[in-house]
Amino acid sequence: MPKPTTQEPTANRVKQPNSRQCFVCGLENSYGLQLAFYATAAGEVAAEYAVPERYQGFPGVVHGGVVAAMLDEAAGRAAMTGDEGRFMVTARLQVFYRQPVPVGAQLLLTGALLRRRGRLATANAELILPDGTLAANAEVLLADLPGPRAGSDVLEALGWKVYPD
Repeated sequence: MPKPTTQEPTANRVKQPNSRQCFVCGLENSYGLQLAFYATAAGEVAAEYAVPERYQGFPGVVHGGVVAAMLDEAAGRAAMTGDEGRFMVTARLQVFYRQPVPVGAQLLLTGALLRRRGRLATANAELILPDGTLAANAEVLLADLPGPRAGSDVLEALGWKVYPD
C-alpha cells in the first residue's frame, strides 16, 4: 500500500456504515472508539482519529491492543468496500509495532485490500502519526462470516447503516 503523503481528507471519499455496539465503530458503545471510516478508492479505506487518554497503556501511549483493534477494523473494512453487507472475520492478524502511538495525536488509519480468493481475502492496514511516520501496520487474513448473508433491512434494524457526520 502506498504511503500517504498528507493527512488531508480525500475529496472522493464515501462514508461507510457504522454499527451500534462494535468496539471500534459502534456509535452507541460508550466504551468504544466510535471511528468513522471512508472508502477512498476501490478496496481502500481511511479514518482520522485522536485516541483519548482512557485507552492508554503506558502513560501517554495508546495501548497495543487498541492499536491492533484499529488495524484489524481498517483491514476488514477495506475487504468490504463496495459490498458493505459482506462481513468478514479475522483468521490471522499480524501486527508490527514500529513507534509508540501517543494519545491525543491526530492519526491516519488506512486499510487496503490486497487479494480476494473465494471466501478468503488478504488486506493490510497502517497507522500513521501526524508527521507521516508509520507507527504500526498489520497484515490480515480474513474469511467470509459463516452462514447466510443478512438483507439490508435486517442490517439496518441491527444498526448497520451510514450515519450522518
